[in-house]
Amino acid sequence: MSTGLLFNLLGGVGLFLYGIKLMGESLQDLAGDRMRRLISALTSSPLKGVAVGALITAVIQASGATTVMTASFVHAGLMTLKQSVGVMMGAAIGTTVTAQLVAFKIGDFALPLIGFGMLFAVFGRSKKQKFIGNGIVGFGLLFLGMLTMGNAMNFLRERQDIYLAFQHHPILGVMAGTALTMLVQSSSATVGLTIVMGSQGLLTLDSAIPILFGDNIGTTITAVLASLGMNRSARQSALAHVLFKVIGVAIFLAFVGPFKDLVLLTSSDIARQLANAHTLFNVLNTLLFLPFVDPFVRLVKSIIPDDEGMVLMGPRFLDRNLIKASPIAAVDAVRKELVRMGLLTLDMLRDVKTAFIDDDRRMIEQVHQTEKVVNELNREVASYSAELMQVSLPPVLSSSLSSYVNGVGDIERVGDHAENLIELYEYKVEHNLPFSDVAMEEFVVMIDLSEKTTRLAVEALDTADGEKARQVFALEDEIDAMERGLRRRHIDRLNQGVCNPGSGVIFIDILSNLERVGDHANNIALIVKDINLVRAKEA
Repeated sequence: MSTGLLFNLLGGVGLFLYGIKLMGESLQDLAGDRMRRLISALTSSPLKGVAVGALITAVIQASGATTVMTASFVHAGLMTLKQSVGVMMGAAIGTTVTAQLVAFKIGDFALPLIGFGMLFAVFGRSKKQKFIGNGIVGFGLLFLGMLTMGNAMNFLRERQDIYLAFQHHPILGVMAGTALTMLVQSSSATVGLTIVMGSQGLLTLDSAIPILFGDNIGTTITAVLASLGMNRSARQSALAHVLFKVIGVAIFLAFVGPFKDLVLLTSSDIARQLANAHTLFNVLNTLLFLPFVDPFVRLVKSIIPDDEGMVLMGPRFLDRNLIKASPIAAVDAVRKELVRMGLLTLDMLRDVKTAFIDDDRRMIEQVHQTEKVVNELNREVASYSAELMQVSLPPVLSSSLSSYVNGVGDIERVGDHAENLIELYEYKVEHNLPFSDVAMEEFVVMIDLSEKTTRLAVEALDTADGEKARQVFALEDEIDAMERGLRRRHIDRLNQGVCNPGSGVIFIDILSNLERVGDHANNIALIVKDINLVRAKEA
């Protein structure tokens, strides 16, 4: 293979990949954020997950992006491993849309499509028109890349021995497809290349099917690489993706003869046969796995056990059946969810303290992860409470529910301040800003007091303990006084030149955030006081 042909092949692959990327991004822009919300919201069962995964991937034209997004959601606790399995199966089906598009022999229209799309992309008056134009350009580039790849592969017509090896030894074909897809990290590109070679007579169906199987295994590398920097739950999701493909390929290799006969029934055109083979493999593999999702999940967890410290996203107590069955229990469920939120924010404050004292950078991701959980709970409590408010509630319950709705914002704000604090730690580390021993001691005293105040407020909310609420009021005054005193002492150190100015700015911000944590804890205690007053009047 000459250098010129190699460059043409690489350029064709590049055009093909960029076309898919541009087309997918344009469709994503048109769809807005609705696709991400679909993944997290409509996965209550594996079957729904399959539908959502297929839809998302068909739109963004990248199963790797969908699986990485899914792994991220599992990492953040936004969905369970079982839910992610369904989405991952659907992604495998959705990505076959690209192969079906590639099988259309419309390469002669590639340049006109690019030109037509550019008219919209450059001269479009609205964002929507520009997105449509970019999508058409991407579509054209996809086929231009195919033509370029096909021309570069003509030299292989003289190397029939390679394809006979794949035909007589399917494992070699699987390995070749796997390795190539791992290299370019796009099954769409390698499947497209396989279809191009088949349509030019460079590959027979017998030789191409094992390569297609390998392409499906190779595409799992994207999720595996993405999961390396994530927690154990995300790695479980990546392993599930690998096992789904590897086990599926092993099953279909055992029945490759009947599978080939089925593919032959779908079309007489080799390009369409290969596209259909890709689709049939993923659809049939999903149908085989769907009835066994639960044991499959158990298998994955037996290989990579659960992370006991993982915080799961989503409410634990907000059962919507309670709204009509028992509004009293539903209101109490809101309180329980608020208490859970409060405990999570306490964990965040403790993680912040660990980060600063032990210089433990692992706490950065931990705090950000928990903040996502708190934010999601905030939205869920608001939605649940709005639905509950439509029910006719006794005055005491209605008043309590309104107080809880007000309180959820304060608890969420405590989480925001904890996230601010961990970001200050990040800045301190990145810029190598030291804290003096005195400053660190003052920080520990201040954060301990803020954590204690928040803990008492959450406990008061949990048990309607008026005495603990009163303790919070007193501690909040103490926090305010401490913040003023520490700020003055710190400014004195700055004036004396014994403190790093950059570190000083961070320290002042830390004091401000901790003082505001005390304010929100005070507000939570006020809610307890108000609820107790209403209950006392009714009694």
